[in-house]
Amino acid sequence: MGAGKTTVGKALAREMDLDFYDLDWYIEDRFRKKIPQIFAEKGEEGFREMERNMLRETGEFEDVIISCGGGTPCFFDNMDFMNQQGETVFLNASPDVLKEHLLMGKSQRPLIQGKSPEELVEYINDSLKTRLPFYSKAKHVLNIDVIYTKEDILSYVKQIIELTDNSDK
Repeated sequence: MGAGKTTVGKALAREMDLDFYDLDWYIEDRFRKKIPQIFAEKGEEGFREMERNMLRETGEFEDVIISCGGGTPCFFDNMDFMNQQGETVFLNASPDVLKEHLLMGKSQRPLIQGKSPEELVEYINDSLKTRLPFYSKAKHVLNIDVIYTKEDILSYVKQIIELTDNSDK
């Protein structure tokens, strides 16, 4: 959460002339409900089941870039499924970078809503401890710094293209 998956993913899709899907947006569109509403009605367990099903649906699309939620790889066999379907890239950001991105973000995220900056840092650190083993299964890792400009985004897009192109050789 907050690494820049959607921002970088959209730019990557534009650069590669592919369709882009943000998994959370896809879920919201399919179920006509915002993620916080789904969490409130179904809890995290219910949301994760929906997320798993929608990952499998979008994972069957051809010629797409999919940005999944930060928790998506950590449930069920989602990370294995993503690796089977295509190239996976873990945008590795430090806790400080994640905090900066989350504080800059305008949208409310149900798992961090109402947290103070100190609580946010604690949440980030706790999340990374449990999530890194799943993230580390990605085929590629790209270290991300704070994204301030369009040039920053395009630099990461170029690096992802180089990473994934080199895996074909």
